[in-house]
Amino acid sequence: MRMFGLAAALLVASATTVAAQANDPDRLAANGGVKVPGWTGRVDPQAAARGATIANASFVAAGSGFHITSGPAAIYWNPANSVPGGNYTVSATFTQTKAADHPEAYGIFLGGQNLESANQSYLYFLVRQDGQYLINHRASDTEVHRIVQWTKHDAVKPMDASGRATNALAIVVGPDKLSFQVNGTEVWNVDRSTIDAGGGHSGTSGIVGIRVNHNLDVHVENFGIERR
Repeated sequence: MRMFGLAAALLVASATTVAAQANDPDRLAANGGVKVPGWTGRVDPQAAARGATIANASFVAAGSGFHITSGPAAIYWNPANSVPGGNYTVSATFTQTKAADHPEAYGIFLGGQNLESANQSYLYFLVRQDGQYLINHRASDTEVHRIVQWTKHDAVKPMDASGRATNALAIVVGPDKLSFQVNGTEVWNVDRSTIDAGGGHSGTSGIVGIRVNHNLDVHVENFGIERR
C-alpha cells in the first residue's frame, strides 16, 4: 500500500519499535475476551508473537459504554460500523481510570480493512496520559507509517493526581480535509485527497473502531459515527 502519497513527510517505522517495554510486560486480564455482542478484537502482531490473544484483554459493556482492561495492545471493532464513503465523524470519549507505569495510549481508528489478516490497514488517532497525541497508519502486520509523532497539545488533558484523565476524540471526515480533534479543539488536519490516495486499499472508507494500548484501564462512552 502506498503511504497516502506522503512519502517525503512520513517516517516509516517498523512495527517492532512499538513493542511493549521489556520491563513492563502485558498484565493479562482475568476473565478476558470481547464480551459485547457484535464486537470483536485483535491484539497487535508483536503481542501475538509473544503468545498473547484477545482473550488476554477484557472488553465488556459498562453502563451506556464499554470498559477495556488491557492486557496486550489491541484494536476492537464491530463490522457493522463500516463507512462506505462520504462525509462523517467518528468519535468517542475515553476516561483512563488509573495511571499506567509509563505513558500508554488510547483512541479511535477509521479506514479499517482486512483487520483479521496480515495486510490489515487502518488510520489511528491516540492520546496518552502525558497530554500528547499521535496519528499513525498501520499498513500491515510489519509496517507502520508515522504521520504525526507524539506531540504535546493543550487540548489533551493529562492525568490528574489520582491517575485519571478524560478526553473526547473525534476525526471529522469532510469533503476536503480530515480534522483531528480533542475535546472540541482541532489539533491537526490533512487534505482528504492525501488520505484517500491509498492505493484503493484503505483511505477513509472502511471499518471504524477503538484502539487501546497495553496495561490500561479505560472506560469508553459515546462511541459512534455521525454521517453527513
